[in-house]
Amino acid sequence: MTSFPVYDIIYHCMIHTEIGISVPANTAPQHTKTCYIGRNIMYLSIVHSRAGWSRRIVFSISAPQYKCHWGHSLRKMMNHKRIIGAIPSTRRARRCKQTLAKGSPRIEQNLQPVCSYNEWDPLEEVIVGRVENACIPNFSIEVKANTPEEQWEFFKANAGKQFPQGHVRKAVAEIEELCNILRHEGVIVRRPDIVDWSKEYQTTDFKSKGLYSAMPRDILIVIGDEIIEAPMAWRSRFFEYRAYRSLIKEYFKNGAKWTTAPKPEMSDKLYDQNYPMESIEDRHRLASQGKFVTTEHEPCFDAADFMRVGKDIFAQRSQVTNLMGIEWMRRHLAPTFDVHQISFKDPNPMHIDATFNVIGPGLVLTNPDRPCNQLDMFRRSGWKLITPPRPTMPDSHPLWMSSKWLSMNVLMLDEKRVVCDANEKPIIKMFENLGIRAVTANIRFANSFGGGFHCWTCDVRRRGELKSYF
Repeated sequence: MTSFPVYDIIYHCMIHTEIGISVPANTAPQHTKTCYIGRNIMYLSIVHSRAGWSRRIVFSISAPQYKCHWGHSLRKMMNHKRIIGAIPSTRRARRCKQTLAKGSPRIEQNLQPVCSYNEWDPLEEVIVGRVENACIPNFSIEVKANTPEEQWEFFKANAGKQFPQGHVRKAVAEIEELCNILRHEGVIVRRPDIVDWSKEYQTTDFKSKGLYSAMPRDILIVIGDEIIEAPMAWRSRFFEYRAYRSLIKEYFKNGAKWTTAPKPEMSDKLYDQNYPMESIEDRHRLASQGKFVTTEHEPCFDAADFMRVGKDIFAQRSQVTNLMGIEWMRRHLAPTFDVHQISFKDPNPMHIDATFNVIGPGLVLTNPDRPCNQLDMFRRSGWKLITPPRPTMPDSHPLWMSSKWLSMNVLMLDEKRVVCDANEKPIIKMFENLGIRAVTANIRFANSFGGGFHCWTCDVRRRGELKSYF
């Protein structure tokens, strides 16, 4: 009996799409296995149906360079490393070879290393952040404007120190488990480099230490086949891009478009040094007047203030994204994409995805505490505006840079699967009622650093195409 390595079987499945194998139940892997072939990564998932010899095994393979998925019955025998007696169909093999020779669109090649047009197409590859060596930023004017008032004393007392190490260790463990869950769901997981953020640096305009590389959503955004580095607005995040450069250079070498937005000087002129924020009333009044801590001295923006919906991109003016930053994105993405500015009744806007989160074609979560001021475009196109249930996170849990509304900061794996908080039972029930399966994880300690599942990730590649949804 002939023995085949796993990658030979994967090759046959890609080309012939028909194979038969039988597996002893006690040796069949119960989880997604990853096989590396050069730069491409395939997924081999096997689930046996009952004890002893299985009559039917579910075999599926997802190849990033093909927009196809296959499922097959299996017969013969395999173990974790080798498959024995694999029999590709001769007739199907001939047919598939002829199809490939003709260049039929039935197997559509997707050789782009980065490609994403919205927030819900099937997710193939994602960057997940790191909180190792996270450092508490200086309590400068832009940090004060973006942090909850009850946390100001924490920042004043601990500026420049590392975050509490016990909390960091628990967050690291939670994110490692999130990575495992994503891999189990068939997603390629990439991580930034580990960096020592406690090292002080100085430019001609300021001196600072770093923050972290926990939130790739803040600094990176993939629009179409281009990955864009945001300029950021916090001085402690000036060099955050360095943690991602090895990944981005790899994508670039493999053919991705790579753009770095103009890096701001972050001099005192970028910030309103007299920005009044002694009360929540002050913030509401200033936000309603379109006044924020960042000025229009130069373009600045965080990528997390942009939401992708096919040909339409929605952006908010916030404490970290100014009008010049939005205009830079508008000109850069034209004429293929239209950038629309929207606003909310939010006294302290920073990042759009815990206020307004698009979860599918025609579906958007809208925060009841921060209603959107521009919904006519969505209503005219028949969109369903969903009010998520209130978060259940206890008041005692520390949130240094965000609100409890991280409960709606979810990550869509596709239109029918969502990664959300295992502790937030009401929102899990909401997704079930929408016909969306909740893939749950617990990242409560990771939440403390300012982000939910959407913030902690940046989708590099989704399997879809550019469309208009309005």
